[in-house]
Amino acid sequence: MKVAVVTVRASSGEQGGAERLFDALVQSFLDLGHEAEEVCLYTDESTYERILENYLHFHDLDLSSFDLVVSTKAPTWMVRHERHVCFLMHTIRAFYDMFDDLFPQPTAGLLEQRELIHLLDSGALARCKSIDAIGHEVAQRLRHWNGLESGVLHPPLWENPFRSAPSEPFLFLPGRLHSWKRTDLVVRAMRHVKSPVRLLLAGTGEAEDDIRRLAAGDARVELLGRVSDRDLVDHYARCFAVPFTPKREDYGFVTLEAFASGKPVITCDDSGEAALIVREQQAGIVCEPTPESVAAAIDQMYEHPGKRAEMGERGRAWVIGLDWRDIARKLIDRSGVLVA
Repeated sequence: MKVAVVTVRASSGEQGGAERLFDALVQSFLDLGHEAEEVCLYTDESTYERILENYLHFHDLDLSSFDLVVSTKAPTWMVRHERHVCFLMHTIRAFYDMFDDLFPQPTAGLLEQRELIHLLDSGALARCKSIDAIGHEVAQRLRHWNGLESGVLHPPLWENPFRSAPSEPFLFLPGRLHSWKRTDLVVRAMRHVKSPVRLLLAGTGEAEDDIRRLAAGDARVELLGRVSDRDLVDHYARCFAVPFTPKREDYGFVTLEAFASGKPVITCDDSGEAALIVREQQAGIVCEPTPESVAAAIDQMYEHPGKRAEMGERGRAWVIGLDWRDIARKLIDRSGVLVA
C-alpha cells in the first residue's frame, strides 16, 4: 500500500517535536512493509494571507496516486482523498484557545478571520474517514470549537535513548522558551523553594531574554542554551524531577522523555495533556499554576525519594508500552483500506 503522510514544516528549518513525529509516523508505515512518504509544505504562518495560501495549497493538492492519506496539523486536512484519515496534532491555536490571550480586544476583521478558519477546519475535518487526536486535550478542543468527535492515539517517543541514573539535587527542564510553555512560572517558583536544589533550563526561544532577566541574581537557576542530545539524556538521567508547566499543552514530549528516564513530572492542573497523563499514570504531582504551588510540589518531591522512584517507574512502564506500529495499524484500520 502507498501511504502519504501530509505535513507542514517551518520554512526556517526549525526541528521540534512535530517534525520528529512526522519522521516517526512515516517510519511506522515503512516498518509494517508499506510504501510511505512525507508530502510536505515548507512555509510559515507569518501573515493571515500566507495562512490562507497554505490552506489553498493543500486543497489543490493531487494525491490520487496514494492508497491512503494521513493528514497531521493545520491545514493539511484540506486535502481531498477518498481514504483520508487525520492524526490530529493541532489546529492553529491563535484562532482557537489562545485567541483571547493574544487578542484581548479583537477587531471585527480579526473575528472574521477566526470565523473563516473555523469554517475551513470544520468542513475539511468532517470529510475525513476518521480523526484521531494525539491527546485528550486536542480532542476536547476539537469537540468544543468544531463540534467534531475523535479518538485518541498517544504518540510514542520517536526513539528512546533515555536512561536513569541516581538522582542529584537539580531539576531539569528542556524545550523551547516560549510564553505558552510558562518556563517563567518555574523560575518564579524557585524563589519559594526551601529545598537545596538547582534548576537547569535547556533551550532557546522568543522568551529567552525575559527568562534571563527573571533569573538574574538567582544562582540556583542556570540557562544552558542549546544542549547536545548526549547532554540532554544525561541531564534527564541525573535530575530528581522535571517541572513541566505549560498552558493547555497539546501533548508534551517532555513528559514522555522524563518518564523514559525514570523521572517524575511536576505539572499544573491547566497544563493540558501533560496534566492528564501525569494524573492518570500517577507519575508525578499536578498542582495549581502559581509559583507557590509549584514550589511546594518541588519541595514535596525532593523530600520523598522513595515516592519519586515509584512515580518514575510508573511513568517508564507507560512509555515503554507505546508503539508507533500500533498507531500505523490503527490508522489503516480506520481508513477502511483492505490490506493483503
